[in-house]
Amino acid sequence: MKSYSVYFANYTIGEDAYENVPQVCGHYGKRILLIGGEKAMEAGLGILEKAIQGTELEIVDKVVFGEDCTPGTIKRWADHARECEADMIFGMGGGKALDTAKGAADQTGLPVFTFPTIAATCAATTALSVVYKEDGNFDRFYFFDKPARHCFINTRVIADAPWRYLRAGMGDTMGKFFECHFAARGDKLDHSSSLGREISNLCYGPLLEHGVQALKDCKARKASFDLQQAVLANIVSTGMVSLMVLDDYNCAIAHSVYYGLVILPGFEEKYLHGDVVAYGVLVQLAVDHDMERLPEAKKFLKDLGIPSTLKEMEVPLDREYLKDVLRETVTGPDMEHIPYPVTEDMIYQAMEIVEGLE
Repeated sequence: MKSYSVYFANYTIGEDAYENVPQVCGHYGKRILLIGGEKAMEAGLGILEKAIQGTELEIVDKVVFGEDCTPGTIKRWADHARECEADMIFGMGGGKALDTAKGAADQTGLPVFTFPTIAATCAATTALSVVYKEDGNFDRFYFFDKPARHCFINTRVIADAPWRYLRAGMGDTMGKFFECHFAARGDKLDHSSSLGREISNLCYGPLLEHGVQALKDCKARKASFDLQQAVLANIVSTGMVSLMVLDDYNCAIAHSVYYGLVILPGFEEKYLHGDVVAYGVLVQLAVDHDMERLPEAKKFLKDLGIPSTLKEMEVPLDREYLKDVLRETVTGPDMEHIPYPVTEDMIYQAMEIVEGLE
């Protein structure tokens, strides 16, 4: 039987997380290229510089990654890493900045370390980058052999970030639980996918317990225990599932609903990815006739303030208006491995059910 390797995501979390950088990263060399978002570096760079002051670590250059994670930006910063003779790459910011840093590190063969400044995605702990074309449209995924060597999660930085990113991250994270269990239903799973599916339970249960308070604390810029638990779910638990399961089990109806809705003019500019995926969870539960979980999930979204109806997202529940959305939803790649066929009629009927929920 052919062997395979699994690389887990290592991480440090807390208000003083960056203080561990010299101990963790010092083994990999001295010269750091920092790739990040402009606002992200405004929030985290000073803390990082203070943490490595007086050590042999040196940030030889710090650059703003760009507008999108594209093949061009990845190559640009990979070339720059070679030019400045970096020993390692640090990525600081949200998903696109971290994905750019991971891509550049992969092209150069350098170790990469991540510093998420918002908790909207699991990009800091996954072994892939979402890559876009130069016109801003999705291109493809770049898959890597392993995730970042270490992820440093500063909860003070995240508590000071806009709270809507934490909320969207929770919406996307709960999707991982529901979609992983749905997509894997009926399959005989190997050890890695079984472990990943079990970890996906931590993408929902802890959010039900801590999520609402975590959002309140983030709005108050309080780096609390509840905030930390929500951040761990958003960044670590979700990333671990992504690393462990077959790609077939990473997405299902909830994400496909998102990719259907974003073809509506102006929709993607108004609503964050995770908020819409959370609505897609409700649609998936209605398609699956899970009337036990559906009210619970609906209440959770209402408590978080996530739009949970098309009306709240200013989208009419009209079959003709939604025809392209429905077609995109049922034909998208996230629907290629689900336990039974799903039709446009089933999606629309589920939307009707969700629209009528109290």
